[in-house]
Amino acid sequence: MGLAPKVSVALDRTVGRWIYPLHRRLYLLTGGTVGLRSPAGPILLLTTTGRQSGQPRTTPLLYLPDGEDFVVVASNGGRPDPPNWLRNLETAPEATVQVGRRKVAVRARILDGPEAAELWPRLDRHYAGWRHYASLTGRPIPPVVLSPLG
Repeated sequence: MGLAPKVSVALDRTVGRWIYPLHRRLYLLTGGTVGLRSPAGPILLLTTTGRQSGQPRTTPLLYLPDGEDFVVVASNGGRPDPPNWLRNLETAPEATVQVGRRKVAVRARILDGPEAAELWPRLDRHYAGWRHYASLTGRPIPPVVLSPLG
């Protein structure tokens, strides 16, 4: 089931800036007991290194499990600019993923071209909202594969 993509966008644009920091805090405080699941699917916490600050930046993201990998989509809710976490990964592709209490060091691989096109049908089945977000912006919305290190 889950939220309709248009409802998700409306929530994102109205209350998102207050909800996302609260979501992140509750997820961290409870080890994912609160925040691991959403109406759209499972949520992970991605911690990147800020490209300008050098400080850790943690973002809750919907993800598609893919074997040992985690696949996230740089939709930024269909906004014209890519999300900051993507820009951070472009600069420093090593990051940390937290799923529940489990923390994993990962390396990001930003997909494009045929590799991204091949993955999109699975992403669409997982969460149709990602395709809707792509329709709201003229920029490419890349999938990002987060692969465990080691």
